[in-house]
Amino acid sequence: MQQGAVSVRVWGDFACFTRPEHKVERVSYPVMTPSAARGVLDAIYWHPRIRWRIDEIRVLKEVRTYSLVRNEVNSVMSPGRAEPFYADHDRAQRHSVCLRDVDYVIAAQLDQDESDPDPPAKHLEIFRRRVERGQCYHRPYLGTREFAAEFQPADDAPAPIHWTEDLGLMLWDLGYPGGTHGSDGWRPNAKPPYWPLFFAARVEEGVLRVPRQPIGGRP
Repeated sequence: MQQGAVSVRVWGDFACFTRPEHKVERVSYPVMTPSAARGVLDAIYWHPRIRWRIDEIRVLKEVRTYSLVRNEVNSVMSPGRAEPFYADHDRAQRHSVCLRDVDYVIAAQLDQDESDPDPPAKHLEIFRRRVERGQCYHRPYLGTREFAAEFQPADDAPAPIHWTEDLGLMLWDLGYPGGTHGSDGWRPNAKPPYWPLFFAARVEEGVLRVPRQPIGGRP
């Protein structure tokens, strides 16, 4: 059940919201995804009995992209591995198409579990106070952890840019056998099988509105 609305402005020098259809080479969506926006809010204030549902993402700056080539390893060293792992013997160059100089306003609703004894106003006040003070549980990031995000209250944010475009299918969240990521609680250690859920994304006058359910509804 919806209990309250929040908004926060987030920005950064670089971002990459990877499209899942590109398995090796990373290609970013032109705008922040709902799951990435929820990750930013969780980094600021996470509680086991609440969840942030993204309503819309407002784009405040023109979309700019750039290319990046990095050396990465094809595999990772397991904790129980006895022999040494030489990264130089397992390197591969991978190409990424990322975003530059991004600025958004995230508007979301607080959904509270019925078992939570605290009133929703308490969670909203804690969140807003943490945003004003720049406090977070861990540094929020824009798609990938190397692209750190700054944040502040959205009160003085400029108007969205003049941009209207159909973006096609965009990642909504991940689905699990027991329901979507947000339909039956937080699952930090969820294991496969899980699958991506999508929605038909359209930016109208710089605003990406996120539906309550993905294509096909709840899995």
